[in-house]
This record gives sequence, C-alpha cells and structure tokens, in this order.
Amino acid sequence: MSAHRPSIRFLGAAGTVTGSRFLVEYASSQLLLEAGLFQGPREWRQRNWDDLPVPADQLDAVVVSHAHLDHCGYLPRLWRQGYRGPIYLTPDTANLASIVLRDSAHLQEEDAKYARKKGYSRHAHPEPLYGSNDAEGAISLFVPVNFSHWHDLPEGARVRFLPAGHILGAAIVDLELPGANILHSGDLGQGNHPLLIGPHTIPDTQYDAILVESTYGARVHPEPDGSLDRIITQTINRHGTVLIPAFAVDRTEVILAAINDSMDAGRIPRVPVYVDSPMAIEALVVYRHAIDSDHTEIRPEIREYLSASDVFNPGTLETKRSPEESKSLNDAPPCIIISASGMATGGRVLHHLKRLLPGPENTVVLAGFQAGGTRGASLRDGAAHVRIHGEDIPVRAQVEEVEYFSVHADRDDVRAWLHSAPTLPKRLVLIHGEDDARDDLATVLEGEFGVPTVSPGYDETLSL
Repeated sequence: MSAHRPSIRFLGAAGTVTGSRFLVEYASSQLLLEAGLFQGPREWRQRNWDDLPVPADQLDAVVVSHAHLDHCGYLPRLWRQGYRGPIYLTPDTANLASIVLRDSAHLQEEDAKYARKKGYSRHAHPEPLYGSNDAEGAISLFVPVNFSHWHDLPEGARVRFLPAGHILGAAIVDLELPGANILHSGDLGQGNHPLLIGPHTIPDTQYDAILVESTYGARVHPEPDGSLDRIITQTINRHGTVLIPAFAVDRTEVILAAINDSMDAGRIPRVPVYVDSPMAIEALVVYRHAIDSDHTEIRPEIREYLSASDVFNPGTLETKRSPEESKSLNDAPPCIIISASGMATGGRVLHHLKRLLPGPENTVVLAGFQAGGTRGASLRDGAAHVRIHGEDIPVRAQVEEVEYFSVHADRDDVRAWLHSAPTLPKRLVLIHGEDDARDDLATVLEGEFGVPTVSPGYDETLSL
C-alpha cells in the first residue's frame, strides 16, 4: 500500500448505535478502531457475516474502547478471517471482554443448535457466526494497556486510553498518527455513575477529528425519580415478578447497587433478587475485584469511597449459574429477576419473557437503550405480541421503561465534554447514533462550537 493521507472508513455505528468498526488508514498501515457486532434488524445483523473490506491478515492492529458486544463482539470473526495481530485495550476491558466473547460464542453455538432442533431457522443447517475456538483465539491476542500510558503503533503512531466513565475499563481513545490526531469518545458516561468517575477531559491537542458518540444526541436524560421503587413495590404487592432485561456488563451492577440502596432505605420490600446470567455473574466478580483493588494506576476511574462488601448485595441476592438453577426460578415467589440480554435479543431472559409476559401481575422493566428492531424496542413501543423461539407470545404483563439508568452521555453531557477541550478540533464526527439523534446534535454543536460537524454514512470514508 502506498502512503496516503490518514483516513477513517466507517464500517459500522454510522447511522446506527451498533456495529462500531472504523478502519483507520495512515502511511502504509491499517488499524481497526473497534470491532463490534451489529444488533437489531436482519439487514444490519447480516453485516456480521461479511468479511472486512480489507483482508484481516493485513491489519496492523486493533484497538477496542470497551467490552460491550457492539464494540468487541466481532473480534472472533476477525480471528476466523485470519487476523493474528495485537488487540489493544485496557486491563479491565480485557477481563470483561474475555467473559463477553466466551458467552457470545456459547450463545451463537447454542442458538444454532436450538434452531436446528426446532427447525425455525430459514437455513436448512444453521451455523453459528463463530464458535468458542474463535473466541479463545481472539482473546489470546489481547494486549492490555494501562490508562494514560502511550503505546507505540507501527510507523511512529501511538495510542493511549483515558477513562470514559461508561463501564469498568471503558476508554476514550487518543490516536496520534503521522499526519493526523484523532480522539474517539468511545461510549461516554454521564458523570453520575455510582461506581465510576466521569469522562476524562479532552487533552490539549488540536485534533483533526473528534469522533463523538450521539446515542442520546437528541435528548437530555430525566433525573432519577424513584420510579423503579414504585414499580417494584406495586408488582410485589400484587404478587408478581419484576423482570429486568439488563446488559450483563455494568447495567446489572448499577441496578443491583440501586436495589441495594432502596432495600436498605426501606423504599422497596426486601424480596429475593436473582441474577440469572452466567456472563453477568462473571462480570460481577470482575467489578468486585476492581472495587477492592488498590491499583489506582490501572483503575483510576473507580470512585474512592466504594466498598464492595455493601455495594451489590442487599442480603437477598442469589446468582443462578446453571440451566437447572435458572429453571428453578419458574417456581420462585414474588421476586426480582435480572437477566441478559438487555435488548432481549438472546440469552436466558427470553425464557423468562416467555413465561412472564402473559401474566398481568408481572412487570418487565426496560432499563437501557433499545435499538430499533429488537424485542426490547417492540416491548417499549407497545407490541401486543413478541416472537420468541418461533412462537408469538402475548404481552399482558406491565411494561415500564426506566430511563435514568443509562450510562450513556446525553446531549448536554456531550456538550460539557466538548467544552473541556482547550483547543477546538478541526471537525466533529458524529457516530454511534441513529440519524435523527445525529441531526439534532449536529445542529446544536455547530451553533455552539462553530466547528464543521459531519455525520458519515455506512461505508463512507473521511480523509483527514
């Protein structure tokens, strides 16, 4: 490849909030920034089966901001395509992504097996997107890099990670390339995370481009209003079960911390709380270890006052690892069940939804972003039925959306973060948002900062 101006090719999270993949080309090198899975409508998910537009074995490096599936879930597919180079990420992203990828591979294999058994796939012999061997291969390439430490990349480039305040280990990615400087927000937190400090301020560099997430670019999050306490109390009082589809990494921990506080304060009944997700249980171990750790160099984002002994467990917490333990919840008394996945796209939560949705005494609490085309979005939008494992399941349970648990920056959080920049960038690039959100945020940012703001489409290339 001949030398050329640095460029970014947007292979995902351009007009969507899933599938983050950005191909960065500089000098004669190629770097993949993020390697996420698409979720949502079939036409998006189909992209997960496509090989990269450049041979994976020609990539020089991969950089991952954090451990959510839409940022790291494509890594085993990269391994399957022949990538054997380094994957740079923070130590806790490495810890959590190992859990996420192993779980994802297992679910891919189990879903394909179940589809073959039940015959509800459109394919005669459904195969998994990738398997456990691919996940282990990708994990073997992890190169953990501590926060704030510059790490050398090919041809004089370098990268460092700064705390993003989104989930444990999540990073803002600072890329210094020959001929260009790029800052990638990753997924920014709001600054009010109960366990993590807020996003790191923008360094004093004139960036050729700041990539800005715009998940909630068109709105401001509501203040906590106690609605979860009300929902839990009402449901338990009518002898129902509260089911919370929750992202296994971080959202489960945030919700457990809130339930713990509410039970201790007497705002909700002290009922059994079940975490029914092997991945969430493993992630909880990582969070407990991080909170107990005194390695501030590795984990500068942890709030100093925390003690793991009293953060997550209100005294009634039980974890369910095995399928048999999960099935035992079919006979559970009124309780709270937290299970993955957060958008109800797969995992054990589907079995709980099949059982609980037909019962009007039960409540499903949506406590996170629901991408268009997911079952979670259908429930949010008032669907009378949802399709699960080839069956149409009637929705008679109460469905509630509790929006204040988001760990994504809203419009004002993004504005505040950008105001931390000592020097304005040459351009702002809006990613990781649906088009309406990007359009609204672009109007606000252009008026406020006077900097060109672009919203690239899928497979567009931006020269720097």
